[in-house]
Amino acid sequence: MSEAPTIATLGELRASGHLRKHLREEIRDNLLALIAAGENPWPGLHGFSRTVLPQLERALIAGHDVVLLGERGQGKTRLLRSLVNLLDEWTPVIAGAELGEHPYDPITPASRRRAAAEGDQLPVAWRHRSERYSEKLATPDTSVADLVGDVDPMKVAEGRQLGDPETIHYGLIPRSHRGIVAINELPDLAERIQVAMLNVMEERDIQIRGYLLRLPLDVLVVASANPEDYTNRGRIITPLKDRFGAEIRTHYPIELDDELAVIAQEAHLVAEIPEPIVEILARYTRSLRVSPAINQRSGVSARFAIAGAETVAAAALHRATARGEAEAVARVVDLEAAVDVLTGKLEFESGEEGREAEILSHLLRTATAETVRGHFRGIDLSSLVATLDGHVTVTTGEQVSAGEFLAGLPSLDGSPLYDQICERFDATSDGERASAIELALEGLYLARRISKESDEGQTIYG
Repeated sequence: MSEAPTIATLGELRASGHLRKHLREEIRDNLLALIAAGENPWPGLHGFSRTVLPQLERALIAGHDVVLLGERGQGKTRLLRSLVNLLDEWTPVIAGAELGEHPYDPITPASRRRAAAEGDQLPVAWRHRSERYSEKLATPDTSVADLVGDVDPMKVAEGRQLGDPETIHYGLIPRSHRGIVAINELPDLAERIQVAMLNVMEERDIQIRGYLLRLPLDVLVVASANPEDYTNRGRIITPLKDRFGAEIRTHYPIELDDELAVIAQEAHLVAEIPEPIVEILARYTRSLRVSPAINQRSGVSARFAIAGAETVAAAALHRATARGEAEAVARVVDLEAAVDVLTGKLEFESGEEGREAEILSHLLRTATAETVRGHFRGIDLSSLVATLDGHVTVTTGEQVSAGEFLAGLPSLDGSPLYDQICERFDATSDGERASAIELALEGLYLARRISKESDEGQTIYG
């Protein structure tokens, strides 16, 4: 954040040559400047570059209010919050004004009175763009007073007349004047509350009870909604829906690389997770999104893969702490811990009762096999298969340390196979080497070239 300008009065502001822009002009000019300079206006958003973002950019250039429709965990809220980067970093406001009006354009009776009385000495403050974004989660108990405003009994008690516009306590939308107001889960808002937004969306003013008050608000209204909410919990009323200039559908990442980028960006990991393990989680999540056994109307959130990565890292750290390992590195055996705790994030179709664990295990095996095929292509694992001749086994488990696992590997009589596996994954530490070799063993099991037995936290390949 840069320092705020030092201009402190209306006269100084006029002398500086400052020009006032309406909010939509400000957003449009800043967006077009970033596009012209070849800069990314949407840092941290993955998978939308060819679909959602072009639609959003056109809507903003046109000056439209926007509603984003999509299932849970598709990044709708993050996208709405990124709009604040399209505002000027600092903007002048009338110091002490309740609605943050521009010094050139006071709109409330109190600010107009001050402007007339103080002239060029009207004090000016500077508001950072982060203060010009307001967000409200629409809940059934949200009231008109919360969004628009109501009579303030304390101001009436101070001696003002009940019909005095200065007895009004303004709600969230008027207080977002010259800024962005975002309403999450808009269909959850009661229909009578949505009606109160109609004037804001079209005439750009507010109506509070019986007051003859017209405030030419300068706000951009953006909202998010789950398409299924139109039938499950509520709907966006037709007149309000008609007032949104753009309705944009979001989606889950289409490409695997985008899924991996989201996990890498959002997951807070307490231990190292090798890339193939993260890829298994990403493929697993994508398999769930197309499985007929999962309720796709509910969706499989990106938070599923993020929470999965964090759980896998936690399992690795737990093992490293219990077994005295110097570093914590996740392995294939830690994936089961993630599946166990993430089941509650999924909604199964009604005919799948009792088969949940079977479905999840099958999809996890499928994701692991796809990852192994991609990463072990070109490596001949037959010498390892030959060594596991029915008498020699390899033991691993959630409480088997990397050192113990590596010490228990059978000798391959001079074969460089273990080194080849580790070189393929740039594995240098014991934890990384154990993770790579364990993944190879799991791949051989899924290809039905070796067997696997699991019991009481131990897994034996043979």
